[in-house]
Amino acid sequence: MKTIGLVGGMSWESSAVYYRDLNLGMRERLGGLSSPKLALTTVDFAEVTHLEDDERWDQVGALLAEAARGVERAGADFLLLCTTTFHKVADQVEEAVGIPVLHLADVVAAAVQAAGVETVGLIGTKVAMSESFFVDRLESHGLKVVVPDTAHHDFLNDAIYEELVHGVVLPRTRSRVVSIIEELWDAGAGGVLLGCTELELLVKQADVELPVFPCTTLHVQAALDAALG
Repeated sequence: MKTIGLVGGMSWESSAVYYRDLNLGMRERLGGLSSPKLALTTVDFAEVTHLEDDERWDQVGALLAEAARGVERAGADFLLLCTTTFHKVADQVEEAVGIPVLHLADVVAAAVQAAGVETVGLIGTKVAMSESFFVDRLESHGLKVVVPDTAHHDFLNDAIYEELVHGVVLPRTRSRVVSIIEELWDAGAGGVLLGCTELELLVKQADVELPVFPCTTLHVQAALDAALG
């Protein structure tokens, strides 16, 4: 079994989901008392979000690169960033370590294509929706990506940072997010990416008719495949 490296803390709610689901997934696959070999470090979410707000992305990259080097020194065979938004600096992190980075967009693109979906909607933080780093990586695999109208970006960002990262799940927020997903359907999306770990706390497949691709769940399953491969 290979050791899975995790750089988390963006937010701790996200890290908790990764840790829990990796352990549950390994137990399901191997049974008994089996659990994954993990090397986990978490950063201060306040620090990285402050740097994000000030658009000091080089410093974000340096901070996450140092965290990744620590995980590598702890024995990780490959690395996951437990975040979507901060994949903006994934290239900088990858250059800092000598182990592979299991990029979220690559994992998600493979799952979308396996499901026969060609056009997919993406909801997430304002950065993930309005900047090109994640969409471009998805589209490099031949997918077409649609994002919500910019009028919805602040609402989705606030729902994530002011509610979900604190574990607050509100029915009124779910209702509005579902309506945004329906708009993406009208815009031609054949599925929707929950492009932020915390959104998986809010939206389930039962809430919408459009196929849902939970990015964190897919990332976890790909990590388990790699660990056991």
